[in-house]
Amino acid sequence: MILESFINFFDGMGFKALTWGHLLMLAAACCLIYLAIVKKYEPLLLLPIAFGMLLANLPQTGLMEPGGLLHWLYQGVKLGIYPPLIFLGIGAMTDFGPLLANPVTIFLGAAAQLGIFVAFFGAIALPFFDPYEAAAIAIIGGADGPTALYVTSIVAPHLLGPVAIAAYSYMALVPIIQPPIMRALTTKKERQVVMEQLRPVSRTEKILFPIIVTVLTSLFVPPAASLLGMLMLGNLLRESGVTERLSQTSQNDLINIVTIFLAISVGATASAENFLRIDTLMIILLGLIAFVFGTAGGILLGKLMYILTKGKINPLIGSAGVSAVPMAARVSHIVGQQENRGNYLLMHAMGPNVAGVIGSAIVAGVLLSFLS
Repeated sequence: MILESFINFFDGMGFKALTWGHLLMLAAACCLIYLAIVKKYEPLLLLPIAFGMLLANLPQTGLMEPGGLLHWLYQGVKLGIYPPLIFLGIGAMTDFGPLLANPVTIFLGAAAQLGIFVAFFGAIALPFFDPYEAAAIAIIGGADGPTALYVTSIVAPHLLGPVAIAAYSYMALVPIIQPPIMRALTTKKERQVVMEQLRPVSRTEKILFPIIVTVLTSLFVPPAASLLGMLMLGNLLRESGVTERLSQTSQNDLINIVTIFLAISVGATASAENFLRIDTLMIILLGLIAFVFGTAGGILLGKLMYILTKGKINPLIGSAGVSAVPMAARVSHIVGQQENRGNYLLMHAMGPNVAGVIGSAIVAGVLLSFLS
């Protein structure tokens, strides 16, 4: 009896079911953990995603099987609950003042969505993906993790793992990927442009903005209402001045809890069986192409604005049109300061940066409308 118990115990160990695929994914998870802890690349997201990947590739745990812990946490991703709640917190943390002070920068956020369309048509042209999968891959170009997860959970849930890893990896690598593109597409003279100080934005403007945006975008693009509605609700909680407790909860406790649940359950979808395939490599490559074209689209429109305004707009802020808030805006500021120590582009870059968040959600809604 005791011997049989020992045999059953050893048979239940995961070593017996461990494959080379599992080992490779465990190594990849450890690399992401290293990047999160040592290099500090988007650690709040990358660390729980990597640990979820680690758990998913440990055999015999049953965590992602029906009844397992991660299976239940994953339902928030599968049902599209977590991404809008993340947007609620983002809205509560976001100041739309720079966008309202210089409304023209909304076009920079729109131009940065170029990468989404490039990746969409590129993915359709390949024999690996159907239009639904192409839409999920294309959203990576917006550099907006919650939006990418929301769209993917609706149109191609089987791609959640690779899409999430690609989206959040490129968000984390913004300081590495963007500067070479920015320098290649701008001249030294353009990068040295010092922009005028932004005008003050009234409290009334800040209160009306989320209400108007919610109504208009929901009427024009109904599928975008979940994301943009929560984003604007969070912002209204912040700007109203009468819901301080709700605003603080949204931008601190709530978003932190949801981020943990979302990231670990998304990472858990990156099992060896789902991840180690040729189409996964294609997704990562197309995501990079989308991100590069998104950055380039914002910069090129910034160059056009530089010409039209006779040198009053620094094209570098166009790169902040991707939705990685506020990292992309910080990168624009840093590159500008490297050329001119007296150049302070951060607040100017926040305009296209928050416009990019709105833009990516609208584009996601457009894609969902066409595919529904």
